[in-house]
Amino acid sequence: MGLSAVLAAALVVTVMAGPAAAAELRIAAASDLKYALAEIAEGFRAEHPDARIDVIYGSSGKFATQIRNGAPFDLYFSADIAYPRSLHEEGYTGGPPRPYAVGRVVLWVTQSGLEGLSLAGLPEQEEIRKLAIANPQHAPYGKRGKEALEHAGVWAEIQPRLVMGENIAQTAQFVDSGVAEAGIVALSLVKSPPLRDKGSWSLIPAEWHQPLEQGYVVTARGADNPLAGAFAEYIADESARAVMRRYGFALPGR
Repeated sequence: MGLSAVLAAALVVTVMAGPAAAAELRIAAASDLKYALAEIAEGFRAEHPDARIDVIYGSSGKFATQIRNGAPFDLYFSADIAYPRSLHEEGYTGGPPRPYAVGRVVLWVTQSGLEGLSLAGLPEQEEIRKLAIANPQHAPYGKRGKEALEHAGVWAEIQPRLVMGENIAQTAQFVDSGVAEAGIVALSLVKSPPLRDKGSWSLIPAEWHQPLEQGYVVTARGADNPLAGAFAEYIADESARAVMRRYGFALPGR
C-alpha cells in the first residue's frame, strides 16, 4: 500500500472515531436519582438514539473526591449543590453548577403497626432494633437525617442502633432487606416502583434540617463533549421536570 493510501485509511479511521467518541456520555449521580434519572435518560436516548450513556450512582461526596482525582465523568449530579460549587471554585468544571431539585427526607418503616412513627418516638420503640441512615460524613441525605434527629433530640440516644449506608440507595436497601426495621431515606426512593408498595413513610418536616438543594454541573472533562451540554439542557425540559415531580422532588422556580 502506498503512502497516500495509508494516509487516506488513517483519515477514514479518524473521521469514524470522532463521532463515536462524542456519542459517549458518563454521568456520576447521587443515588436518590437512581430511578428518576434512569427514566429521564431513556427520554434523552429517544432523541439521541446513537448515544451511549453510562450512569453511575453513589455518594455525592465520594463522587466529588473522585472528580478531583481525575475520574472520567462528563456530568455530575449531586444531592447537595455545595459539592459541585466547590468543584467549580477549584476549577474542575466546565461552568457553574445549576440547581435541578430540592430533595425531601422521610422516615420509612416496613413493619405494620408502626405507621405514623415519629423521630422523637424512635428510642421508645423496642421493635426498632436498627435504624438505617446514610453516612453523614459524605452522604447529603445522611447529614440531613442526622440534623433531623438532633432537632428531635434523639441523636445521642439512637446512635447505638444506627446502621449506616454508603449512600442513600444502600440505606433504603437495608430497610427493604430487613437489616433495619426503619430508615431515614429519600422520598424519591420510597416512591420508586420497587419500594412504593412496601411499608409506610412519613415526611420529615423540611425545617428540621438544612435544605437539600441539589445541583448538577458539566465537568471540565465534559466541557468538550456536546452530549454533556445537550443532556444538561434536557434536564430543564418539561418532560424531565415531570419525571422529577413524580418522584417527589420540588423543582427550581416553584
